[in-house]
Amino acid sequence: MNTSTTHRPTVLLVQGSWQQPTTWAALRAELAGRGLETRVLELPSMGEAPVAGLHEDAAAVREAIRTIDGRVVVVGHSYGGLPMTEAAAGRSDVDHLVYLSAYLLPEGESMAGWRGLPRPQDTGGWLPAQVMGDPRDVLYGDLPDAQAAEAVGQLVNQSVQACWDELAAAAWRTVPSTYVVLEGDLALPPALQEDMAANAGSVRRLPGGHTPFLSRPRALAELIDSIVAPLP
Repeated sequence: MNTSTTHRPTVLLVQGSWQQPTTWAALRAELAGRGLETRVLELPSMGEAPVAGLHEDAAAVREAIRTIDGRVVVVGHSYGGLPMTEAAAGRSDVDHLVYLSAYLLPEGESMAGWRGLPRPQDTGGWLPAQVMGDPRDVLYGDLPDAQAAEAVGQLVNQSVQACWDELAAAAWRTVPSTYVVLEGDLALPPALQEDMAANAGSVRRLPGGHTPFLSRPRALAELIDSIVAPLP
């Protein structure tokens, strides 16, 4: 275990749809034990009644990167891969992008459009996590009942706009990247992950469902540490 923080990048964690920054707590503790400092942030498109979209989320990620002294590795989960992709474009202080079962898409693409969903006439308003089905099964299927119930209770809404905004830039074209395929994911099926992972610089895999930062935080921390460790 590497317990020295000297010259190590800071890991910025960007959550996916309906999640709050607190969802990273167990993973942050594990990464701290490996000598990795972490940062989290609020995404404007998440909340009780959010109206902000992808570009506002990207601006928040970009500002979080700017405020970190030194080098940065950004980890984006699920939807979080989109604002990460736009925010890190053109930045020399981002060493690596880690897509954790995340949307790795080209410029001009949106999350909902890429999934083939029919575009609504009105992209205002917001969506609850239940739009995907029972969150206990789709997001937290490999968690014990009590932990899953707690996680479901912390979910918030996401703006419809964020689902349909199109990426303005794609940082993965110039910034080194790793895609982590979650092999038992019910929210973003592995076949779709594999399609996107083809554009990443390298691909890693973990067993289990959509939220390993809750179900397998130690294994995920070891994987992230192994990605960060070789960076110059």
